[in-house]
Amino acid sequence: MNMQSKPTTMQMKNREQLPTSRRWVIKVGSSLVTARGQGLDRTAIADWCAQIAALRAEGRQIVLVSSGAVAEGMARLGLSKRPANLHGLQAAAAVGQMGLVRAYETAFETHGLRAAQILLTHDDVSDRGRYLNARGTLKTLLELGVVPVVNENDTVATDEIRLGDNDTLGALTVNLVEADLLVILTDQQGLFDADPRSNPNAQLVSEAELSDPNLGGMASEAKGELGRGGMRTKLTAAHWAARSGAATVIAHGRTPDALLKIARGERIGTLLKPAQTVMASRKRWIAGQLQLRGRLTLDDGAVKVLREQGRSLLPVGVKQISGDFVRGDLVLCLDGDGREIARGLVNYDAQEAARIVGAPSAEITTRLGYPGEPELIHRDNLVLSL
Repeated sequence: MNMQSKPTTMQMKNREQLPTSRRWVIKVGSSLVTARGQGLDRTAIADWCAQIAALRAEGRQIVLVSSGAVAEGMARLGLSKRPANLHGLQAAAAVGQMGLVRAYETAFETHGLRAAQILLTHDDVSDRGRYLNARGTLKTLLELGVVPVVNENDTVATDEIRLGDNDTLGALTVNLVEADLLVILTDQQGLFDADPRSNPNAQLVSEAELSDPNLGGMASEAKGELGRGGMRTKLTAAHWAARSGAATVIAHGRTPDALLKIARGERIGTLLKPAQTVMASRKRWIAGQLQLRGRLTLDDGAVKVLREQGRSLLPVGVKQISGDFVRGDLVLCLDGDGREIARGLVNYDAQEAARIVGAPSAEITTRLGYPGEPELIHRDNLVLSL
């Protein structure tokens, strides 16, 4: 990595100040927490906790999303490589979670702060009732002055209910608690305009709007040995966090006083600013679901109506369906070229939907043999894609 890369001239404007951000979600990656697999780096953990204590003293509420359970378990069990099978990963996570939580609890106690462990799976955010319960618990902990330490529940998560990486979990947590800022601490300086490992002329992107179409081409999918997410997952996480109006800072976690510098508005890492309208809570919940059960291919007219008018999806605008979904499942809406347009909760199961594809609203009752919903997906249950 080119540690000496400098921002381009156009990026040298004063960075937008962030001290007014009251509620932060801070995500720390595996390579930082575990010193590249050599057990937990308790000195680094103590330093981040000291910074968080200073932020708390300034009136901010902090949720910490920490990787490291599997990596710490590997160190404790003497494993040189990340387990390839599910039960091996779950066993390593179960062992490592003990040390990870103890390290954070000890470090926070030094500053008179209480910590709480929160373990989540995709089921906890896909089920509306559990989602609201998780949100209520997290917000109550914050009101009590506690620092929640959030991690994916790797001890029970299967591929079907896995969130995928803690960048994603950080963004979902932002939406859960309606945070103002997502801070992703990583082992890179931030987002570069090219891969600095292969391009010595790569420049750090100091500040950008998430609406900039050039950002996608800058993000690498390369992952570390211990973590599951590359820079592309961090950019996706920033987009998801923006749905609740939160900005994102991606910064090197080993930079001295990194969190305090971000709070002071100093130029550190990459600041990604939201440019889209804040979503309502229910739509953020829909957008955060990851398990897709079907696909609907739309005609050009339906694509235009969804994008430009924000209306519901009617059966008449659907050309083809695929998947074995039931009422209330999450489905993708695609244009004729297979590009994702939206996603939403469908009003019919797959068999019913197949019978009314392309039908005007007046024909739905005739085709089904009973009165049905006029919308295949109601606009209140529909989220346009990024």
